[in-house]
Amino acid sequence: MSHTDQPRRELEAGAETLTPPAAASETLTPPAPTQTPARPLEALGEKRPRLEGNLKVQGAARYAFEHQPEDLLFGVVVNATVPHGRITAMHIEEAKQAPGVQAVLTHLDKLELNPGTPFNSGGSAASKYVPLQSEVVRWNGQHIALVVAETLEQATEAAALVRAEYAPEPALIDPDDPQARPEPVEALDVEWGQAHQAMAAAPVRVHGVYTTPREYNSPIELHGCIAQWQDEILTVWEPSQWVGGERNTIAEWFGLEVERVRVISPYVGGGFGCKATPHGHVALACLATRLLHRPVKVVLTRPQTFTGYGGRPRTHQALSLGADHDGKLLAIVHDGWNETSIEDTHQEPSNSVTPLMYACDNVFSRHRLVRVHTVNPGWMRAPGENPSTYALETAMDELAHALAMDPLELRLRNWADQDPQEKLPWSSRRLREAYQAGAEAFGWAQRDPAPRSMRRGRELVGWGMAAGTYPVHRTPGEARIIVDRHGQLTVQSSGADIGTGTYTILAQTAAEVLQVPSSDIKVELGDTRLPRAPVAGGSQLANLLTGAVHKTALKVREMLVNLAVTTPNSPLQGQPPEAVTLAAGGLHADGRTLSFGTLLALANHDELVVHQDTFEPDATEQDRDTADRTATLMKGATDVNGVSAHSWCAHFVEVAVDEDFGTVRVRRVVSAFDCGRLYNPTLAESQWIGGIVMGIGQALLEEGMVDPRDGRILNANLADYLVAVNADIPEIQTINVGEPDPLASALGGKTIGEVGIVGVAAAISNAVFHATGKRVRDLPITLDKLL
Repeated sequence: MSHTDQPRRELEAGAETLTPPAAASETLTPPAPTQTPARPLEALGEKRPRLEGNLKVQGAARYAFEHQPEDLLFGVVVNATVPHGRITAMHIEEAKQAPGVQAVLTHLDKLELNPGTPFNSGGSAASKYVPLQSEVVRWNGQHIALVVAETLEQATEAAALVRAEYAPEPALIDPDDPQARPEPVEALDVEWGQAHQAMAAAPVRVHGVYTTPREYNSPIELHGCIAQWQDEILTVWEPSQWVGGERNTIAEWFGLEVERVRVISPYVGGGFGCKATPHGHVALACLATRLLHRPVKVVLTRPQTFTGYGGRPRTHQALSLGADHDGKLLAIVHDGWNETSIEDTHQEPSNSVTPLMYACDNVFSRHRLVRVHTVNPGWMRAPGENPSTYALETAMDELAHALAMDPLELRLRNWADQDPQEKLPWSSRRLREAYQAGAEAFGWAQRDPAPRSMRRGRELVGWGMAAGTYPVHRTPGEARIIVDRHGQLTVQSSGADIGTGTYTILAQTAAEVLQVPSSDIKVELGDTRLPRAPVAGGSQLANLLTGAVHKTALKVREMLVNLAVTTPNSPLQGQPPEAVTLAAGGLHADGRTLSFGTLLALANHDELVVHQDTFEPDATEQDRDTADRTATLMKGATDVNGVSAHSWCAHFVEVAVDEDFGTVRVRRVVSAFDCGRLYNPTLAESQWIGGIVMGIGQALLEEGMVDPRDGRILNANLADYLVAVNADIPEIQTINVGEPDPLASALGGKTIGEVGIVGVAAAISNAVFHATGKRVRDLPITLDKLL
């Protein structure tokens, strides 16, 4: 529920309001005091369950496309079956005559859409592609039609009747095809010193080629939406990590003012990056509702989620390390690429960590793009940092083996006291403490360094470790807090809760300042009518929204105190403001107590509404819109306070490899993290463990398989595309070594959501080498690569 449409009397333009009562004659009698046990505050920094946890467990949390508008139609997408070519005929008459069918939309209908501005060009779209704009097919699985019917079953049956004829054209399917030539990306070039000369002179050198396959986000909640045109407003209910960005892209598609588009996303059933921007199915639903004047629901099938948007692209890295006999790095030479689509661009910078992690005087790194006929790849947990760390941390293990040195000792000998690339001090870097805590908890000192030296029966046992990092991104945002005459506090933001705990930590933030139990505070999220917020990506949202809510709550406290000491008949009237304290939903001074609700009644106001932001003081309204709608104001790890801000982690892993069958099982994981202040340790630990679980899947299971003949995804389902399940996951111990970092964010937090996966695949790979003596550099590590 939004409170934004209620009339208010402005106190400070655009900032705070007090709402007079609906009727002047209305009188509120303060409730009689009751003797009830005080509930715990459960404020910021404390462990507490999710605010919305009970709703989800009870099935009462209404997700976006569970909305049920009247007169709803259902759309089913039809996909291309060739990787490249032109559609020469669309046979749709039989489908149009099928029971319940209201429309069959194809490119022949000439339903014009504008391309969106992609994220990497400062916009909010996943790519420039929009469906049904021409007969050209650029990948197998591209949307070529939408069938709309009265029921899902009718639409599904009719969609099976649609047939397309094609004039196939040559396709680039494999990035290793000689015709798929890597393109340079100069903005990602990194170079200092004389790396090639230093490498040639280095007494100890290792070289490897490290690859990762296509990987898919695979959230349990499918991609889908409901679109409805009503009263000149287009409303879209869709699970989204960024409702402001989605609104901007939809408005671009249709040439609308953004005020005429509303996006609603109260809960998100997993995304890991793939729900940060709207995809083609959203455009189709919006086209259909505009044409048919009825709400339309479109939900992709599980196989369609493998081609309706892109996951992490395939990557390839050639990495050489040169060192002296004491293990000091003398040179790093790195050349990597990722696949991207023919006409769009996705960058998965394989060198994002290479120049950052260790001190080295000579570094040369390039990252390039290889264009193939595929849906444009997209974000997936820790894009760039994940594959970059996999190669670097595996190569460091290879160097340690070549030097007969402990892998942990090698990392310590190459410690970077400052950011080697930017030449800036770290905001904080408790990675040494993470190494120490993780090693002690794991028992690393008992490791026999020789490969194949540890076993348990018929199983070879290996111990491996790796480090990781993820940068602190920062984008401004807004928050609103409402206090009503019943004393109810409501926190509002358009930001998303993608399962990370945004609802909970925003309530805890307000609780810390206003001294109201967080369980009594309402939080409203995921609606473009609420205060503006940037994308829930880059692990930035928790820091920026807690900062905005904290600033807003401080203003609420100031206004409540001033109102209490100046309102006639207030029991606190005349008290010095500094003598007033807040506790249990009330104000206290000189032995007297006044509840928030009673104060507003005495002051003859229905609501106290405070709206604050974290923009610079000279920010314009255009700046505020830009942060909400595009990525141009996202600041990286080195753009604020003259420091380089990152989270850090150290993973220690034990694997068991069956000597006869080559199967690999992860038996134990100990990971230590420096993520600054933890706003809720329970939720932070959940995020760390989730990242580790995904890292196990990446290392041992996940691989998108592409048919080299026609570009079809061969394992486009969760039976054949393997993700880690409970049986694959061992005991996981996480350790927090972080301390509040005021240079990284307003409240001292750093990044949590993505750092957990960074380095896990390398640690497992290193453990497998220790167990078997075989170095597998191509993920996933499967039994055929070990036998």
